[in-house]
Order: sequence, then C-alpha cells, then structure tokens
Amino acid sequence: MAATKKIIVNEKTAGQRLDIFLSEKLKTTRSQAQKMIEFKQIMINNQLPKKAGEKLDLNDIVFVKTQKEKKVVPSHQRQTIKPLKKFSINDIIIVADMPDYIIVDKPAGILTHSLPNNKEESIASILSKKYPQLKKVGDSPERPGIVHRLDRDASGLLIVAKNNKMFECLKEQFKNRTIEKEYWALIHGKMEADWAELNFPLGRSKRGERMAARPFTIKGLENDAGGKNALTELWAEKKFINFTLLRVKIHTGRMHQIRAHLLAYNHPLVGDSVYFQKKRKHVWDEKLGRLFLHCYLLSFKDLQGNKQNFESLLPTKLKEFLKIIK
Repeated sequence: MAATKKIIVNEKTAGQRLDIFLSEKLKTTRSQAQKMIEFKQIMINNQLPKKAGEKLDLNDIVFVKTQKEKKVVPSHQRQTIKPLKKFSINDIIIVADMPDYIIVDKPAGILTHSLPNNKEESIASILSKKYPQLKKVGDSPERPGIVHRLDRDASGLLIVAKNNKMFECLKEQFKNRTIEKEYWALIHGKMEADWAELNFPLGRSKRGERMAARPFTIKGLENDAGGKNALTELWAEKKFINFTLLRVKIHTGRMHQIRAHLLAYNHPLVGDSVYFQKKRKHVWDEKLGRLFLHCYLLSFKDLQGNKQNFESLLPTKLKEFLKIIK
C-alpha cells in the first residue's frame, strides 16, 4: 500500500540537487534516489521533476511515495554475516599516482565509496585521508573523485580523479562509452559458444533489491517492460566440466550489469549470493567466499588526449581456485 511523505526545502537545502537531497533525507544511495525519480515516485510541488539533477528552491515541497510494509533488508546488504574486515591504505594497491588521477587495484571485500547510512571504510574514504584534495572533487562528498565503481566482493582496477577537470573528462568518456573495461569472470556451467553477446535491457526487479534482465526475466524478477539498454560481450577462455572462465567486456555501465546478464544467460557468476538460481547454488560459491569477478583492464584518455592503458593480474585467491575446480 502506497503512502506519501512530504519534505519541505529549507534554507540549508535550497539550491541542492534533487537526487542528493533525497539521498540525505531518505538515508539512501544517490543511485537509488535517481531510480525513485525515474519510477515517478517523486514530485516537487505536485509536479514530476524533469531530471535527477533539478535544483530545489526554498519552500519547495517534495513528495515521496513509499510503501507501507515490513522493512526488508536488501539482499545485497545481508549476503555476509561474518564481521567485515577493517581495511586501511596498506590493503590498497596504488598502481599509478599521476598529477590528475590515481589508479587503484581494489581488493574484494571493500566498498568503492561509503553509503549515507553506512560509515564503514571504503576506497574513497581511505584515499581521502592520503589525498585530502580529493574531498573537493566530484558530485558528492560521499564519493570524492569516484567516477565508476566495483561491487564490494569484486576486485580490480578503479580510476579516481584528483581534480574536477579530470573528473569531468572521465565522466564525459563514460557517458560517451569510450572508456574500455574488461573483466575475468568464472561462471557456473560449460558455455557452449566461444563468444556471446548479451544485448537486452536491465531494470529494477519487482522487489527493488536487484536488477532484472528484460524481457528475459528469471522467476522472482518479473516486472513491467522497460529498463535501460545494456550490452555485454563474453569470450570463453577456458572450459571446465562444470565451469567456464570468461573474458568479459561491457559496452554500457549499468548497475550489476555483468551479474544480472549472466544470471539471465543461465550461467550465474561463481560466488554470487544475490544473482543466483537456488537449484544451482553450489558449495563452490561458499568455498570461494567472494565474487569471481576481476577488472583486469582499464583504458581511457588523459587530459592531454593521450590513451592510457592499465592491467591487473588475477588475484592469488582466484588463481588458486581455478586449480581446484573441475
């Protein structure tokens, strides 16, 4: 049953972007706030906003449609019950420290950036201590210098902008889809083809806890038609009896794109406790204890227009895992 919450814009929040305003007031992520705007759950003075970045005026009334139901903790927040490891700068490999950007090799287990209601350490918060100037870079104080992200249990290369000029440069490249990213991924099952292109849209699932591939939906993910276009390429690099090692290239940057696409493709990612099929949940997922997803290649242009290429080796834990599977 829907309910409506009313929030009045005061002097402190006047001039703020709508999505940032919502993330702070509702204690949610900015991306989730943008989804609420997209799904027409938000109104300003009884009018639908034109965009997530719309600026608010003093005394504007923001209406939020919510659901009256028992609080359900999203599955991506309840997938781990063991105490989280405390990370420090010593756990983060800085691949390159340039005047305009930093390349980081993110370990599995740490957030890319902190959430409004979760103050645990993240790549962004740790780097901000080492590089205080990052606090003035980017669109949000919660994501200083961050232009893209990796899931907590994934690992690999991240680029962090050191100044706003580089931030906007990278943002534009992501928008134009000129930045190249490739991943190593291990999936359940033997992929028959040597190459595949997954080209179907992604949108929020009915329960809103994860992304669903449309029109190809998995039981429990049915939703209205729609979603945003998403394109993923797969190359089978090594085929085992029960698994396939893939090289993955994404041409769009949707939330959980690889994980949702692989689930819809009937080959869920090994170690994924959110995007999986119960019938295929395997002891190997628990044995690995993380996603078998590693961003090993990152390519972009710097402020001078020169192409920069960075690569990362597969983590030792993933290498060892490949030796014991069949």
